[in-house]
Amino acid sequence: MKRRFAFLGAILFMAGSVVSAQEVDSSAPQQMSSWEDANQTDVVDYVPAISLDARFGYNRNVSDKTGGFGGDGLYLNIDGKISKNFTYSLCQRLFSSHGEDSSVFDATDWLNLTYEVGSFSFTAGKDVVAVGSYEYDAYDIDSYFDMNSIFYNSFSCYQWGVKAMWSPSDSSSLAFQVTTSPFSYAPLEDNIYAYNLAWYGEWESYTSIWSANLFEYEPGKFVKTLALGNMFYAGNLSLGLDVIMRGEKVKNLGRDITINFMPSYEFADCIRLFGKAGFERVGEQPYDFWGEYLTVDEMVAANEENTAILPAFAIPNQNYWFYGAGIEYFPLKENKDIRLHAMWASNNYTKRHVVNVGLTWKFDIVSAIKHIARKAK
Repeated sequence: MKRRFAFLGAILFMAGSVVSAQEVDSSAPQQMSSWEDANQTDVVDYVPAISLDARFGYNRNVSDKTGGFGGDGLYLNIDGKISKNFTYSLCQRLFSSHGEDSSVFDATDWLNLTYEVGSFSFTAGKDVVAVGSYEYDAYDIDSYFDMNSIFYNSFSCYQWGVKAMWSPSDSSSLAFQVTTSPFSYAPLEDNIYAYNLAWYGEWESYTSIWSANLFEYEPGKFVKTLALGNMFYAGNLSLGLDVIMRGEKVKNLGRDITINFMPSYEFADCIRLFGKAGFERVGEQPYDFWGEYLTVDEMVAANEENTAILPAFAIPNQNYWFYGAGIEYFPLKENKDIRLHAMWASNNYTKRHVVNVGLTWKFDIVSAIKHIARKAK
């Protein structure tokens, strides 16, 4: 805990120093030559965006009549530039959580450096594995986990690797990524990888995240995945449709499948109604992303002992339906840094119902320091 406070203190000090330096140099353009003044467009803003994002709520298991207050997450986000071409990004969880690489980086969701030149960019570090799905693509603090698929809640999506991206137009980008495999239980020893090809499209009434993935679960053995994330827009109405198909052989794609239908509607930029209906089915041999390698009988027993809303495992050849609805309210007119929510979710496995009411907020550290600095003058 002391280390975390020391780390946050260092971040605050750094941000304050940078803001102060920027304010001191604010008169520099007046001292520039006419040539320098003409090239101000090349000046790089080195002030990073730093924020603390948190979510708190009351969770109620309606079926078991149990519940309580608790925190749903605390994240430190830092994004900035080192030069005109180099940018960096960090998302650090400041709470205990399951980690996939048993190291100091367990609580690091992503930590990467990107080099951009023309229409190309190259990224190295820890990143999100490129899988096409809008449920999957959502920032953790914006997700309601009891409404999500078992695939979402089981997939180790943050992995170390490299990525190359090409953006031939404003509406389309292609990315190729190589990372440690999500199946890896000991990433520095297993020597298994994931190979991901993704397409990102963006138009006024439609956006997409499609991917073709090869996830190695043993050296030379892969789970093939085709993931098609689609989002349609009509005024204030949004309709999301995800289809994720998995199989050890291409001809078996579709035997193991996840489908999400996600409608939402916004009122006056301050209220959002949303819902979800999802279907999931796994084949004869379920894929074990947690490295527990249980038999089907052990999975059934774990589900019977489970008291949570979601089942512990999806049982092979059984249809799993999950669904829910909710509302979000943004009380601030100038931004959406504060959000109130209420949601309900259930499924046909456990047949339990959950209600969650909570509050999410974003503390913009750099903006706060700038405001304090202006007041102190």
